[in-house]
Amino acid sequence: MKLALALTLSMVLALAGVLFLAFGCRRKQKMWEVKQSSYREEQNVSGPFSFQTDSTTWVADVKQATSVPVVIFEKPLLNITFADLLSATSNFDRGTLLAEGKFGPVYRGFLPGNIHVAVKVLAVGSTLTDEEAARELEFLGRIKHPNLVPLTGYCLAGDQRIAIYDYMENGNLQNLLYDLPLGVQSTDDWSTDTWEEAADSNGIQNVGSEGLLTTWRFRHKIALGTARALAFLHHGCSPPITHRAVKASSVYLDYDLEPRLSDFGLAKIFGSGLDEEIARGSPGYVPPEFSQPEFESPTPKSDVYCFGVVLFELLTGKKPVEDDYSDDKEATSLVSWARGLVRKNQTSRAIDPKIRDTGLDEQMEEAIKIGYLCTADLPFKRPTMQQIVGLLKDIEPTTN
Repeated sequence: MKLALALTLSMVLALAGVLFLAFGCRRKQKMWEVKQSSYREEQNVSGPFSFQTDSTTWVADVKQATSVPVVIFEKPLLNITFADLLSATSNFDRGTLLAEGKFGPVYRGFLPGNIHVAVKVLAVGSTLTDEEAARELEFLGRIKHPNLVPLTGYCLAGDQRIAIYDYMENGNLQNLLYDLPLGVQSTDDWSTDTWEEAADSNGIQNVGSEGLLTTWRFRHKIALGTARALAFLHHGCSPPITHRAVKASSVYLDYDLEPRLSDFGLAKIFGSGLDEEIARGSPGYVPPEFSQPEFESPTPKSDVYCFGVVLFELLTGKKPVEDDYSDDKEATSLVSWARGLVRKNQTSRAIDPKIRDTGLDEQMEEAIKIGYLCTADLPFKRPTMQQIVGLLKDIEPTTN
């Protein structure tokens, strides 16, 4: 009897223990399922998404992030969605913000397939329908040139148009010229010098004026590559493309330090909604015709003027506005200062003293005169970008 009671009691206790463990595991599994469901809901059904940057607030009215596709031109079979963009940019967190410009904030991230991208949110309200915007972005994606930043893909998230570009490892010319780190910057404001430090140092980033920019050969390479990109947009595309926002911050350097022009064709995405913004331009880059009553919209000759400003920056190392223009009290901008020196036959005074190339002064002075032609007050007096490419090739430094 004692043995039977002991066995029975042991079996009852063992059964109770098994039931207790089973109940506990089931409860934990339900709690995990609730957490997982809640996480998925937070990621995919928590639209509209609202993001605040230094100068922009934008909202993507997306009800379910996994239902909004991301188009990657060269990898159409990849099933990438807006949820992947959120993950790549940490929900468009400020820590992934590369820059802010006229067309909107730019974020850095990795998409599935280890695709390193720069994600530009076109923050100004577009006047095009989704179909029209998609058609325009598909057209821009087919434009290829060694000196253009490739448009990798796009995403239409609610009312937002998002352009996805190849990531350029070595930042832009503005950072390089003025020894600024890769990081967040307002590319239209030259009055402040508060720049955030970069979080990484891949490739040959931030070579600065103490590195490659000490040679006229490298600066000429940037000028010629940018000119070729614009010449292709103006003369090699049908219909021709007016860039509308040529400046040092739109000239990037890839992994091999080749110059590549970005943001081409974006103005058309907004239709007429960007005309007033474009007319205001960026300080130091605004062509004189923009202030004329009869001005209607930018033209290729407007791009030529802006290229001339970039060429002056490369040669002088000075900013377009609010820099030290020597003792010329009448100079209010880089253009007025440099053009004044050319008219006084004092072109050599404009050359950046950081350039250490010897025996190439004559070539640099000729380049200053090319900048003078580009920044003529009257558009019809400015050369075409094809002509500028030829002029720059004529003074190309030889490599020994």
